[in-house]
Amino acid sequence: MNLTAVVAQFLVSFSIQQNLISIQNVLKETQPGELVIFPEGSVSGYSDDLAFLDEIDLCELETALDHLKTEARCRKISLWVGACYQKDGHWFNAAWGFNPDGQSYVYHKINLATHERGTFTAGTDLPVFKINMPNGVVTLGVQLCRELRFPEQWGWLARNGAQVILHLNNAIGKLHERTIWQSHLVSRAAETQRFVISANNVASEQTSPTVAIAPNGQVLSELPSDQPTFMRVNLDLSQVSNWYLNQCRTDIVEICATRRMTNANL
Repeated sequence: MNLTAVVAQFLVSFSIQQNLISIQNVLKETQPGELVIFPEGSVSGYSDDLAFLDEIDLCELETALDHLKTEARCRKISLWVGACYQKDGHWFNAAWGFNPDGQSYVYHKINLATHERGTFTAGTDLPVFKINMPNGVVTLGVQLCRELRFPEQWGWLARNGAQVILHLNNAIGKLHERTIWQSHLVSRAAETQRFVISANNVASEQTSPTVAIAPNGQVLSELPSDQPTFMRVNLDLSQVSNWYLNQCRTDIVEICATRRMTNANL
């Protein structure tokens, strides 16, 4: 099965309406059956200075997410965006998925950055999401930003069926770490033998590239760091394999879950 991924980056702002315009400009270029991914916080905005949360209009945010859900259904795409939102008095840093059949999904970041702790509530599950696409069912895993540093999470997603792992990112300002972050992404793809698709915020000093990586670790395509643009990448899912995962010495080292994994349908 082949799947086309559209990976987009733009200058994420603190204006929900401006972010929607940027997202909409990309959506106009999509085709039915495509997987479309945007950066962390791409709807709500994002910053290391969490004071921006006080300025989020939660009603406006909900309306924007509902609009994107409708867009995904009408355009027959699987659309993934980032949004910080509040539920029952708790803030979450989340990835939102909207399916062509109208279903919605959410992943709550489980491994929060140091500056996020005490403000955001950490997620408690590493779900995989089965997406009904025109050519068949695709199983996705999702990670956010600094979670690329925790390979056990990526391995867990792969062992539970993820064929493509989406990485919604908003890491800028540390250009000297770019090669490190890209190396992590290549390793996550090669060690799990999964496609890794990472979308980051636009900046001349991107800490990590917007990039698509094949299951063998080959970089398929990469965007220039300072240009609001997108790329279209073909994913041949027959390349996904458990060859290395099945060779793990589970008699010595084994990844175990203390909580039952759920498929977080909303």
